[in-house]
Amino acid sequence: MPAPRTRPAAIALLASALVAVGVGPAAVPAAAATVPVGSGSYSDTRPSGTSGPTTNTGTPVTPKVTDAARNRPVPTNDWWSSLAFQRYGDNPYSTPMYGHPLTYQATAGGLDVGYPTTPAIVGDGRQYEYAHKRDLTIGLTGLNSPDTKADDWSDWTVTPYWSDGARTLRTTIGHGSPFVYAQGSGGNAQITTAGSPAVFADQGNVLGITVAGHHYALFAPTGSDWNVAGSTVTAGLGSKDYFSVAVLPSTDALATFKKYAYSFVTGSKVTWNYSGGTVGATYTLTTEAKEGTERGTLQALYRHQWLNTKDPLTSYTYVSPRGTMKVRESASFTTSQKAAAVLPALPKSNGVDTARLRGYLNEVVNASDPFSGASDTYWTGKALGRLAQLVPVADQIGETGTRDRMLGLMKGKLQDWFTAGGANEFSYDKNWKTLTGYPASYGSDTELNDHHFHYSYYVYAAAIVAQYDPAWAADSAWGGMVKALVRDAANPSRTDTAFPFLRGFDVYAGHSWASGHQGFAAGNNQESSSESTNLSAALVLWGSATGDTSLRDLGTYLLTTESESIAQYWFDADEQVFPSSFGHDTAGMVWGSGAAYSTWWTANPEEIHGINVLPVTGGSLHLGGEKAAIRRNIAEMERENGGPAVEWRDILWEFQSLADPGEAKANWDAGHAGYTPEQGESKAHTYHWINTLDTLGAPDATVTGDIPTSAVFTKGTTRTYAAHNHGSTARTVTFSDGKTLSVPARSTATGTGSGSQDPDPQPPTGNTFQLRSGGTLTTATGGTAGSDTIASGGGANHDGTPYQPLVYEVRGVNGTLTPGAQTAFRLQVDAGTTVGLGQQARISYDFTGDGTFDRTETYNYFATDPVTGWEEYTQARGLKASTGTARDLAGGTVRLEVWHAIGNGTSKLQTGTDKSVLVIPYS
Repeated sequence: MPAPRTRPAAIALLASALVAVGVGPAAVPAAAATVPVGSGSYSDTRPSGTSGPTTNTGTPVTPKVTDAARNRPVPTNDWWSSLAFQRYGDNPYSTPMYGHPLTYQATAGGLDVGYPTTPAIVGDGRQYEYAHKRDLTIGLTGLNSPDTKADDWSDWTVTPYWSDGARTLRTTIGHGSPFVYAQGSGGNAQITTAGSPAVFADQGNVLGITVAGHHYALFAPTGSDWNVAGSTVTAGLGSKDYFSVAVLPSTDALATFKKYAYSFVTGSKVTWNYSGGTVGATYTLTTEAKEGTERGTLQALYRHQWLNTKDPLTSYTYVSPRGTMKVRESASFTTSQKAAAVLPALPKSNGVDTARLRGYLNEVVNASDPFSGASDTYWTGKALGRLAQLVPVADQIGETGTRDRMLGLMKGKLQDWFTAGGANEFSYDKNWKTLTGYPASYGSDTELNDHHFHYSYYVYAAAIVAQYDPAWAADSAWGGMVKALVRDAANPSRTDTAFPFLRGFDVYAGHSWASGHQGFAAGNNQESSSESTNLSAALVLWGSATGDTSLRDLGTYLLTTESESIAQYWFDADEQVFPSSFGHDTAGMVWGSGAAYSTWWTANPEEIHGINVLPVTGGSLHLGGEKAAIRRNIAEMERENGGPAVEWRDILWEFQSLADPGEAKANWDAGHAGYTPEQGESKAHTYHWINTLDTLGAPDATVTGDIPTSAVFTKGTTRTYAAHNHGSTARTVTFSDGKTLSVPARSTATGTGSGSQDPDPQPPTGNTFQLRSGGTLTTATGGTAGSDTIASGGGANHDGTPYQPLVYEVRGVNGTLTPGAQTAFRLQVDAGTTVGLGQQARISYDFTGDGTFDRTETYNYFATDPVTGWEEYTQARGLKASTGTARDLAGGTVRLEVWHAIGNGTSKLQTGTDKSVLVIPYS
């Protein structure tokens, strides 16, 4: 669901956040009212009676930029968009902007700067905020500008501009930058602090001050001298025009920051590549040496970045709403991630009853109105998405007639929207350089909200059509209009004069933003991260179907990057981001200042949890990489909901199936008869999804194929490999564990793979294994401390029998049994304040890796106390039962299961440290 920006209930809930490529449109749209694009067209004037971007009072607005930037497409939907989009008519400067670690707000006298380090819990405990609070203002003596404009920008930096006729000021700010770089004329450098500053270092042109407990360094040109008078600090610039300010992680960092103070950042750029199942990205700043020759700089990396880089980092860190930021001493860094999997649909399996599925398909295709009366871009898109998910499903079971009827419905609706002049069309706004669909909805016109949400469904549906009808997708046919929507929402070009580069996707933050104007005290926001990744997955499928590897690889980069950000910032997968005072395991919305357990339109827990899952597609498989987080998510939903889902049960069943397919199927079996599908779902798709995963197992993100349209599923010890080949000739897909799969042309194939299988690049060595969230045992050290949630025992007795266990496993283990040695473990567990819980462990050995566990050891449970804090459960509790006889391991598998033998409540199991380990009796 897109974010309706003005609904009264949403405003009441989030009151603290609000302020009182190719073919497509020509670079300069033609003068005609209708501009042809292949077989389609768009208009260059809005339909009668509609609006474009406006202030909150309905006054039309144009981009608030300097003459130097007048002809550049403005990247709306960014972290700093309020500089360019004056949503509130009485604020010609900006709302708070969250760069992290610093926060900013433009005012008449310059740039207010803050470094929020303490979270506040607001909205009845539903929102945490590191709200902007001014520590100081960077300006010039006498500056009193009537407005602030965007003068320049690059991938994650921006340059605000002030002028009052006598004085001008430009500052460059950005994500991850501890510096603000300033250039001014007509006055002295002036820093106005919130209260008298405490000086901790005075080196003339370099001054260290502490304001509100935060340490800042001020850097003026050599030969200048800072003067402190109360809360005003000034320095003459002489014949120079530059100075800089930095927030320091500690006072002893001054010398390091001084080294880079005059290396001014002038631009930022990301490059990406996809190869053999891996996505690489390089983030680079360009700099100019104002003094000396130093061209390096300092960058603070977000958690989703430093988790995936091997580049050296310093010991310096910053606080942020996204968890700890770590500092790199360089103008660039690289990341590398396993690519997120995408399939047109889950593959065929023998768990799906053909007759039953056929009946469900007929319910959709024979409906009196398959589009459910949808007229605007969003709800039409949802209806297109519902049909698109069923086309490959119908094809799998030989229902080609049903398949083709759905394709015909989709083509007809897409072509209707892709043709100007009718009841619905796309219209180009030359001022904002955007393509808006009318009828619009949720502020997609007046606020430029949510284009990536809405258009994701159109591109996804077009990709499915292209899979079956390549001629329809040709640029000369309807593909040109598809690419026009792509250029609006996710343009890969920085030189395109018709649309901005990646309008909604913030490459440094690692996710998209929904608001086009960013006019909130809490910064920008995104609610439905899953509708954002729907566009990325659509790009993968469209690029694969049309042979556009550039768009395919862009989609893979966007999806893989955002999947990590979603795991960390929406689902707190490692439990290292949300403040402990927040009290929630998931966020419905992420803001620049923090996150909220809410949606724009309801406080119903089902929607709060489900809005970052839908639409469930073959592009949703990345969610299965964090199974413990899914379990915590579902458990919290049921606690908040007072029981299992009722309204969006299908979305949440499908979500659950990415971690626990068997439980999801049991829930489907018990509840499918009497529910109404979510508006973008169908019983046909939900039935197929749940039963397929129950048969194949949950997605296995530890193994990737060498094309983006491939995936792996694991059930027990059996892996199933799947891939779709959009090409016209057969190909072999090679997976990262050495397995291969032959895939015929224009087909999906599955199999157990051929070739060598070694899930770990090197066989594990040593006999001590740490637990990792996500279900891994590893001999590696230096992990990140985290925890997984042990599901409630539900008040029943499960002593000796695993019940919804946490499962950790390692394969390919070789070892010689040590005579007389026994299995050992120490597990850190915490029941919080819950009474009567008993955690239990079972260790199982498959000596040859053939899928059969030859020995199991079940230990007596450990009764935790109701006092918050870690307790240690070890093998000293005693062996309750065992089966089989121990012998040597030859490519074997070792599994640890932990569950609640007794009790009614959840507890936590520590992961990622040497305090929670399994020690096997092998050398």
